This record gives sequence, structure tokens and C-alpha cells, in this order.
Amino acid sequence: MKRRGNTRLLVLAFLASAGATVLVTWVLVTIFGHKQEARTPFVRVAEVDEISTDPVPWGKNWPHQYDGWKATAGDKFYGGSSAMPQSKLETDPWLKRLYAGYAFSIDYREARGHAYMLYDQGVTERVTKKAQAGACLHCHGSTTVLYRKVGLEAMDEPSDPEALAADFNMPAVQRGFEELSQKPYQEVLALLKSVPDGTPDDPETVFPEAPAGGFNGEFAGKPVPENHPSMGEAHPVTCIDCHDPQTMAIRVTRPGFMQGIAALAESDDPVPHLPSITRWRKSGRKTKYDPNVDASRQEMRTFVCAQCHVEYYCANKMTLTFPWGNGLKMEDLESFWDETTFPDGTEFFDYIHGETGAPVYKVQHPEFELWSQGVHARAGVSCADCHMPYERVGAMKLSNHNVQSPMLNINNACQTCHHVPEQELRDRVATIQDRTRSLLERAAGAMTSMLDAIMEAKAAGVTDEQLANVFELQRKAMWRLDYVSSENSKGFHAAQEAARILGESIDYSRQAEALALRLRGPKAPSTKDLPTKPIEGVSDRAAKAASSK
Repeated sequence: MKRRGNTRLLVLAFLASAGATVLVTWVLVTIFGHKQEARTPFVRVAEVDEISTDPVPWGKNWPHQYDGWKATAGDKFYGGSSAMPQSKLETDPWLKRLYAGYAFSIDYREARGHAYMLYDQGVTERVTKKAQAGACLHCHGSTTVLYRKVGLEAMDEPSDPEALAADFNMPAVQRGFEELSQKPYQEVLALLKSVPDGTPDDPETVFPEAPAGGFNGEFAGKPVPENHPSMGEAHPVTCIDCHDPQTMAIRVTRPGFMQGIAALAESDDPVPHLPSITRWRKSGRKTKYDPNVDASRQEMRTFVCAQCHVEYYCANKMTLTFPWGNGLKMEDLESFWDETTFPDGTEFFDYIHGETGAPVYKVQHPEFELWSQGVHARAGVSCADCHMPYERVGAMKLSNHNVQSPMLNINNACQTCHHVPEQELRDRVATIQDRTRSLLERAAGAMTSMLDAIMEAKAAGVTDEQLANVFELQRKAMWRLDYVSSENSKGFHAAQEAARILGESIDYSRQAEALALRLRGPKAPSTKDLPTKPIEGVSDRAAKAASSK
């Protein structure tokens, strides 16, 4: 019996030892596999180069990032007029008066994901009913190959597919951008469809292309010409617009940003949140500031977004321009436009207001500029940290390419820094955005009262010359209201700055309203003979009471 017990113990010991050996071996193999996976985060199974605007071959090499990019469409890509998002003009009718005389008063909708950026631009009535410039495609399409081709042709250099694939060539991209910026939108879109996209045997785009002429078959209010070219493919912003095809390093490709950030670096505006510009300034400014050379990787995680999520001029009277020559604050941008003249020497403006006739500015979507004034920028937090947060995929640490609101991914986007419950973070954001919305509505109310007063003054016979100061106040009020309204964080990127800007908007609207009413009405009577009470305090009353006893 004793011998049997010993045998059992030996068997159990052997089995335990074998099990432990298997477990340790499995752990070591897993660790080794993860290390190898981390060392080789992708396998290049498809070649991509500087003409690979089609993201499909990139997706073969980097499938997780490609899946994230496609996820910006949601569960399914929704096209057609019935799938268009809610009109902001219906939600906030005051926007029609803010943009009176401008194409945004025709069609202005809630934003959709990056997957829709080219489709939605192709069908908006701002493009189908009104003439727009090719500069609009600077951010909505994958335009680098087109810019480079046109630029090389203008520079009398080879522009065949081999030359286009060989090198990015920023000077050529810049030249092509300048050549095309003021040309008609439909002409530039047709050219975009004609350049190679790296997949000549694949005639389909990942996401559907917009129907020519939108849902009504119109270009700038006229029927689409019968001979309009329909061949070729155009892609929304894809992998090549933010990544080097050889190294996958993130990079800036948009010439508008390259010009704007260089002008910012040359200015004296303090930019503590952009340390590479500070270093460049101290280095003697021997060469032009180049983000692809001078910026840190963390800064580039913001710059690739700031290529497009910014304020700019985008029309046909001059080349697309980022107004950063005086700095990034709201009033810096405003002063830049104040100092700008068109090539013909006339003063800069975006549009003539359809009600008052005042020349005014149109803000686009200054997310980068407002973020620059906020606490996250000062803390070194990039756009990608919140909107494309890191995540673990096996042993790999990847940036989530489903670009979206941090509120949809709070754990990865927020709680890596803010170690508080998710609901508390939601409440913080809601408080900021609700307060901003409340101020926005008050600023909108002040604006509509201002416009009513100006129109009444005009009806009373007050001339535009007499209203010159009122128009200046109107421009300032509307610029500030539009600045926060068009910025897509609802004040979150810089809450105090957004509140300050809206407060100024209300002030300028009320100043303009009061001045217009004074001009409209008869001369105010003198108040000199009205009875007044002298200043009287508590001590004065006590002294009088004592003297009366």
C-alpha cells in the first residue's frame, strides 16, 4: 500500500512538472511572438508609393488602421438625398440671417465622418447652385498627386506616372496648388479624377462618389454639360495625405498649411504649445520653418489635423490662405484679414451681407486655433491623443483611425489622464457645452436685433456712408459669433476663450444696434434740465438724521 502511494505521488509530481513546463513554454513562446509582432508591426504585401491615393493597397499592409478609416462611415455608407444629415439652418434659423448673401444660407448641415467629406461636398447646394473655387478640394479630396502633376507641368518637368510616383516634391505640390486654387470647382474635380490613383485595375472607390451635379444635376446653378467627363476616380482624404508611403511616418502634405505655419513661425505670437517653433525662432531662422523637418512627432499628431480643421479664405479672388501671419488668437486672425487686400488692390472681404450690404468675413471651422488657446494645448495634448487615441491590438500600440468624438471612446481618449469616473467626465463636457450654447443663443439674439435696427435705419433713409461705423461693428459682432458657431467643439477646446469671444460678439451687436437706432431716430433731446439726485450714502443719511434731532 505504501509503495502504491509513493507511485501516485511520483505520477502527480511528474504531471505537475510537465504542466508547469508546458505553461512556461507557452508563456515564453507568447512573449517571443509578441516581441516579434511589436518589432514587425506590419508586413508589406502590397507596394504603395506617391501616387497611391487609393487606400485599398495600404489596407493590405495596415489592415487595422484601414478598418478604422473605413469605420468613419459608420455601419454603412449612406448616400442619397434622404440620407443627408440634419440642416443647421432648420435647427438654428438665425444662421440664415448670419449668412444672408452667402452660399451657407442655402445649405448648411451637420457634419458626418471623414468617409463623407468628398461625397457631401459634391452634393451640397453650396456647390451645385453657386459657383465655387477649386480651392475647396484642398481639404476634401486626396489632391497631392494632382497638385504635383500640375506643378511639374508648370515647371516644365516630367509629370508621367513614374515621375509622380518617385517623389513627393513639395515645391511642385505648392506650385500646382497655386495654379488650381482659383479655378472652378467642377474643373478641378474633373482633373482630380483624371490623375492616377495607384490602382489602374480597380475601377471602384471604397466609398461611393457623389453624382455629377449633386441630386439636381447642376453645376453652379446650371445643368451638367452633356460632355462633362465622368471617367476616373477621386478619393476623400486617405492614407497618403498623412503618411509617407515608404516609412509610414506622419507628415504634412497640404500646401495651405505649409504656408500658414511658416507665416506663424515668422510672427512674434507666443506659441508655448508649439515648442518646435520656439526652438526654430531661437536658432536664428536660417531656413524657412518646415513642420516635416522641425516639428516633434507629438506636434505632428496635431499638425496633420490642422491641415484642414482651421480658418481660411477659400474662394476665387485669391489663392487659398491661412490667416496666421499675426498669430492664432481670434483677434489675430481678424487683424490679418483687416490688413489683407485682394490682388486687384481692393479691401478683403468674404461676402456682402444680403440684408445690410456690409462687407463681412466668413469663419470656416477654427478648431486648431481655438484648441491653441486651451488647457489641453498647454499641457501638450495633441488632437490625435483625444480623437485618435492609442489602443492595444495584440502586442501593437496603434492609433485608432476611426476619427470621432472622444465622448464615444472615453476610456482610451480621456481616462488615460483623467482618473475619474466616466460619468463625471461626461458631466464636465456637458456643462462646458451647455454654457457655451446658452451664450451662443444670446449672441445670436443680439445679432438679429442688430440687423433689425440696421434695416430700420436704412428704411428711414440713413445712407451707407452714415452707417460705416455701424457696418464695422456688425462685421466684428458677426465674425465672433460665427467663430464659435462654426468651431465644432461647442466651446470645449477652450471654454473661457469661447465665452470671451461670445461676450465680445454680444457687446459689438448691442453697440451697432444702439448706433443704428440713434441714426434712425430724431436727434436726442437734451437731458441737462432733468432733475437729478446727488450721490448719497449711508453715512450722509446718518448725518442728516442726527442733525434733525
